[in-house]
Amino acid sequence: MTEIDFHFNMPDKLDYACRLLRKAVGGKGACLVVRGDAESLEVIDSALWSLWPTEFVAHCKADADPQVLARSPVVLCEIEAAGGSAAPLPHQQVLVNLGSSLPEGFERFERLIELVGSEENDRSEGRRRWRHYADRGYAIKRHDFASSR
Repeated sequence: MTEIDFHFNMPDKLDYACRLLRKAVGGKGACLVVRGDAESLEVIDSALWSLWPTEFVAHCKADADPQVLARSPVVLCEIEAAGGSAAPLPHQQVLVNLGSSLPEGFERFERLIELVGSEENDRSEGRRRWRHYADRGYAIKRHDFASSR
């Protein structure tokens, strides 16, 4: 069964996502798919390119050349492309959801990380997703950014 983690109450969700990716790839060697809208993914793409060379996180978009896709530990996948007719992703280890909707096909991943910012709309949508997972018997781990400051 997919492990589900909710990371919430961070003031800058995209900055937090970049730090999470850097830690997961650099420290743990994880392979991740990041699901979000085109604008959010562009911000993350630019931010990952602007890290110090020693902190660089190899990444690509889901529509990249298959050889590049196979070697990239981080794949940026637009919400519209995440379901249905999208090309198969090279790995299904960790899915990071930046979107407000339930990520289609999340159950194919070993782990799902839901990122929920501090804005009320994002928190409301996050609670809706939480209830969905809990109603289906998923154990959920909480990571409250506000309590760690």
